[in-house]
Amino acid sequence: MANPEKVAAVAEIREKFESSSAAVVTAYTGLTVAQLKELRRSLGTNAQYRVAKNTLTKIAANEAGVTGLDEFFTGSTAVAFVTGDPVEAAKGLRDFAKSNPALVIKGGFLEGKPLTAGEIEKLADLESREVLLAKLAGGMKASLAKAAATFQAPLTKLVRTADALREKTAQQEETASA
Repeated sequence: MANPEKVAAVAEIREKFESSSAAVVTAYTGLTVAQLKELRRSLGTNAQYRVAKNTLTKIAANEAGVTGLDEFFTGSTAVAFVTGDPVEAAKGLRDFAKSNPALVIKGGFLEGKPLTAGEIEKLADLESREVLLAKLAGGMKASLAKAAATFQAPLTKLVRTADALREKTAQQEETASA
């Protein structure tokens, strides 16, 4: 019969997997409690860093429908459950790992798809969602401005041609009457 504490722990971890858009599995051997606190602070409010038992986390991930992570659940394991911007969390983990080599990124998942440590590094190299949306909006605005100029060009040309024709007609009338 299953231990009620373990069943509750699996249910809690499964809920975290289900409510997260991404998760990053790390090894934390050699980090002090103070360093773990600093890591949790550096992740901000959109990610929760949790030390977990491998077997319980593996069971919870499989129950939540997250596959492809079993190989990462060896040794000391902690998971960063991301509910906000996954790029921001990946950057926080990468930057912390650079200054604290004891933190090793093993892999993770993003929107149900497993990621390797290299793919998480690439994710961390992306700009934040807000910056990417701003660039997209700027590009769209520039395209619309070009389209407006393109649509306006024939009308402008028509007006200039009509003015030139009127001037020429006026000059011809002046020369004819003189």
